[in-house]
This record gives sequence, structure tokens and C-alpha cells, in this order.
Amino acid sequence: MKEDLFSLEVDSNQVFSFGTEDLKNLDLVSTPEGDYHIIHDSKSIEVRIIKSDLNNKTYTIEMDGVEHTVRIKGKLDLLIDKMGLSKIDVQEVQYIHAPMPGLILDLMVKEGQEVNENDALLILEAMKMENVIKSPRKGIIRSIPVEKGEAIDKSTLLIEFEK
Repeated sequence: MKEDLFSLEVDSNQVFSFGTEDLKNLDLVSTPEGDYHIIHDSKSIEVRIIKSDLNNKTYTIEMDGVEHTVRIKGKLDLLIDKMGLSKIDVQEVQYIHAPMPGLILDLMVKEGQEVNENDALLILEAMKMENVIKSPRKGIIRSIPVEKGEAIDKSTLLIEFEK
């Protein structure tokens, strides 16, 4: 039985698995321009990486003039899939509470506003320090039950997201 080292998912509809022997037999050459030349089944293929997202192991490549999206899964990713752990739903944060008592210095968002992960929501002054509270997720602000200039206690509800 061959052990897969990694798999390539191409355009979300084709999956290719590679093992140790496959890698040994791969005829891949890097060109001086930074592209790649592959010979597969006596056929020459030119490959150019257009965009790469290393965190998500996703690449946009051009192969013989056609663009493709490729996602690479390594040995650990394949094990996580095999164990069924990649299908676990993550509960999204719906409420943001004050991590400490303080004073609301500024509100940077409004109810109904769409925000992205890490967008600044408000500034909370605590112990003479300004703390920027950022969004933990992408979503729409449902309510902001605090006001600029309001003194708040620890655990006070600051922001509520729509579900």
C-alpha cells in the first residue's frame, strides 16, 4: 500500500495524491524566470505561479496558458481529514464583552455595519491605556449597547453580531 505524502486539489473538483515514489519519478525543472517545466507521460508542461497564499496552502497557477486554483494538503492535513476533524463547525462569536472595566473613548462602527475580521470596533481606556477592541470575525453589527464616554464594568456587553 502506498503512503500518500500530500494531495493536490485542482479547481475544487480534481484531487491528485502523491507518494514517495511519485516524487522520485517527477521530472520538474525550475526555469531562470521562476517558472517550472514538467515532463509527464512524455509531454512537456509549462507552469507559472501567479499568486500564492501560504497560510491556506492555496496557489493560482497558469499551466499551458490556462489558470487553475490548486490547494495542497500535506501529511498532517490528510490525517486530520481522515480523522474527520476538518469537518468540525466552529462556533462564531456573537457577543463581545469588556475584558476589563474602563471608559469607552471611541466607537468606530455603527449598528448594521458590515465588518471584517480584525477591523477596529471601539477604543476602551483602562488603567490609563487605550485598548483597541477588534472584530474576531466577519459579520454585521446587530447592536452596540454602550456609548462614547460611558464608564463600563468588566464583562459589559460591548458589541452584538447578527447570527
